[in-house]
Amino acid sequence: MPRAFLSVGSNLGDRLALLREAVQRLARLEAVQVVGASRLYEAEPWESEPGRTRDETSWYLNCVIAVETTLPPRALLERVQAIETALGRTRPAGTPEARRFAARTLDIDILFYGRDVVSVPDDLHIPHLLLAERAFVLRPLADLAPDFEHPTLYRTVRELLQDVADEHEVRAGDYPVRWFED
Repeated sequence: MPRAFLSVGSNLGDRLALLREAVQRLARLEAVQVVGASRLYEAEPWESEPGRTRDETSWYLNCVIAVETTLPPRALLERVQAIETALGRTRPAGTPEARRFAARTLDIDILFYGRDVVSVPDDLHIPHLLLAERAFVLRPLADLAPDFEHPTLYRTVRELLQDVADEHEVRAGDYPVRWFED
């Protein structure tokens, strides 16, 4: 069964409750088994200049979840988008840049799906196109899979994290290690 890694984040509402509910809904999906979760990280929003965000209420709470699934990538994407929508995610109109930086109750991205490479323009890209540029993704991913090799960059998650140029602050949140369990 393929192992997929999903980035899960929120910066609106009760962020911790939203992440917990997202993991619980993922675990209830047929053909999906949650097999791991990183610790939680608080991350400075990307739309801000690094080190300049004073209002920490807009910071994201992020983690990475490992799942094993028999769902093909497209079906997995449809299921995670349904969870996002059910938990209040809206997709604003506007330019791709404006949509990328919009605040959100929940954002779930497929980072890796085994070693598969999938590219459907304007729709689905696995590995996630920007994961190597984002410390808020690489830090929690390194908790779960530091030695996983990116299938097109041929570098491990640990190596990508060591070389990431992203200067936005990402810090371990003050949450229990098994935050996703009640």
